[in-house]
Order: sequence, then C-alpha cells, then structure tokens
Amino acid sequence: MTDALKNDLLAAYDDQLRGTSETADVPTSTDGPVIRVEYPNRGFVSYRSLDGLDGAEIDALIARQRDYFAAKRQAVEWKLRGHDQPADLPDRLKAAGFEPEEQETVLVAESADIAERLQGRDAVDGITIRMVGERADFERIAAMESTVWGEDWSWLTDDLVRRHAGGTEVYVAEVDGQVVSAAWAVYKKGTEFTGLWGGSTLAEWRGKGIYKALVAVRAARAVELGYKYLHVDASDDSSPILQRLGFLAVTTTTPYVHTPG
Repeated sequence: MTDALKNDLLAAYDDQLRGTSETADVPTSTDGPVIRVEYPNRGFVSYRSLDGLDGAEIDALIARQRDYFAAKRQAVEWKLRGHDQPADLPDRLKAAGFEPEEQETVLVAESADIAERLQGRDAVDGITIRMVGERADFERIAAMESTVWGEDWSWLTDDLVRRHAGGTEVYVAEVDGQVVSAAWAVYKKGTEFTGLWGGSTLAEWRGKGIYKALVAVRAARAVELGYKYLHVDASDDSSPILQRLGFLAVTTTTPYVHTPG
C-alpha cells in the first residue's frame, strides 16, 4: 500500500509541480524541454522530462544554460531529481562545470491526513503564531534567518514581499515580540499542491514543538483552501521529523550550480 501510494504521490508531483508550474509568476524563457527562470540573484533551470534527447543533445542543452547565464555574469541552478533520466545526468552536469550542493528529500503527504494527525498541535505555550504581511515583519524574519545561518539573509525581505504579493502566506512564531521561527505556504495555482517552506528556528527555541505547530497551521489552512497535497524539499534535519508526522519520501532533489569565473 505504501509503495503504491508513494508512486501515486510521485506521479502527482511530477505532473503538477515541474516545468511551468514550478516557474510560474517569474520571468522565464524556454530552450527545448527546459524553462529558464531569471531570478534577481541567479538563474534556475526546470523541466518535466528530457525524454527523446540523446547524449550529445543533452550535453549541448546543459552547456547552453550554463553559457546563457554566464554571459549575464550569473550563477545558475539546475534542479536535479533523484529519479531523472538519463542515469548519468549528474556526471554530464559535472562535466559541464556544475557542482552539486546539499541533497534534500522530496516529501509529499495528503493535507487532510497531516491536519488530522496534528490536530491540537497548532499552538505552543508562551509562543504566538500568526500570519504576517507587512514589510517590517519580513525584515524581522530576514534578520532571524541571518542569525540562524550566520550569513546575510537580508535579500529574503524583498523575496517575501514578492511571494506575498503572489499569494504566499507567511507565518511567524514570536516570543515577547521577537521572531524565533518563521515559515510560509506557497499555494501552487492550477495544482493540488501547497509547498511548505522555511521553518528555521533560533537555536535556543528548538525542540519545543514550534516547527510542528507551523506545519499544523499550514496543513489546516491548505485543507481549508482545498489543496489536496503538501510538498516539502526537506533537509536532513527536518526530513525525519516530517516522515514521523506522516510525510512520504518520493524522490530527492539536488541543486547543481554553475558559477561563472
């Protein structure tokens, strides 16, 4: 039953979240089967499948994406899924100068299932969880993320402003007015999926149920809005937590990035 469900979830993920859906609401251009996304900070390559291309054609396709963004003095990310074909695609990307970053696990679950499992877990004593939408709130989130990761995440402010304008809902967990965690829900229009993003928490506030509460709030909201599935690109830290909550691992995703010299 679990294998069949995983296959169904992967098929829904491939059909609904790759290609045009993955790149909606941002400037794009196409090159054969791939869609090039032109984010302000770097490029991004998406596709549903490379079926029908031989090895030489794939190599040329990879090189064109690399060179397109290199000419703009930008890095570019080729988002590789673990079940993508051909099997030697990672080697072809490396040969073209793309370097792999940290692998994440693609997790999918039915929204109603997660909302039911986490019923009553959407609150944490002493912590306020609320939806936000003002730039000042996004600036506080960016400052919190900068502390968590030990680097400048000020760019996140404008990113959340853009996302919020497109329908993304952003949540914070606060203690005495301080943002200690934040997460957002991306409702993919024209699909049955809600993407769960963020979830970083200040070190001293981890292990108190905040992450689960943010998942619970967003799962319930997805059900309310009629989105059947939840999707997460999960780190090694969050993947075990989410799988214990009922999410299923359907594939992996690895960013392969080329940075021009």
